[in-house]
Amino acid sequence: MQISEMNWMMVEEYLKRDDRAVLPLGSTEQHAYLSLSVDSILAERLAVEAAEPLDLPVFPVLAYGITPYFRAFPGTITLRVETYIPILRDILDAMAEQGFRRILIVNGHGGNTPAQGFIGEWMADHPGVRIKFHNWWNAPKVWAQVQAIDPVASHASWMENFPWTRLANIEVPREQKPMSDVDKLRRLNPKSLREYLKDGNYGGLYQRDDEEMMKIWRTGVEETRALLTEAWD
Repeated sequence: MQISEMNWMMVEEYLKRDDRAVLPLGSTEQHAYLSLSVDSILAERLAVEAAEPLDLPVFPVLAYGITPYFRAFPGTITLRVETYIPILRDILDAMAEQGFRRILIVNGHGGNTPAQGFIGEWMADHPGVRIKFHNWWNAPKVWAQVQAIDPVASHASWMENFPWTRLANIEVPREQKPMSDVDKLRRLNPKSLREYLKDGNYGGLYQRDDEEMMKIWRTGVEETRALLTEAWD
């Protein structure tokens, strides 16, 4: 169940019987021909589908993340690390104050990983709260499924092209884009990065069959749901 479909009284009643919740983290950044909100769409949808059978609340996705390298692509909005971490701290502080004691963070954006280090620090100051930080797209079972389908997969390639991240009436190239030099990418400033990437895809096909994509999606949902039911200590 989504927090957006609950009122405060429903949340208060829920907290009398359970203390788990899910917080999705996303980003607003270029994804070639796909939506600028790919990371947010996927993290929130995955969180909702994983939590739904368990009747656990899912908070709205934090739709802005850390993505300075894509600043030269219009529509990309980045937060500084020193901005992002305090925002996440305030959210977790509020959740803990209200009685949430087991929180699963479903992260959909690699640039948000500084938050993963922060979580350990935060839990040290809140010994009664347990947090699991889950990078869903490269979790063991999901990544194994991706590699089994096509090992040439990357940012803004086929592996992020789901029916719900596509844009209407937008055609994508049919050829496989050669993989970019990732080490080189890390050394480029935003303008140079855009010139190097061209359309924004790091490499690989732009789209694969939806049946293959649903195998990845189902694996992601199941892998995420398991984190909500397995031991928290």
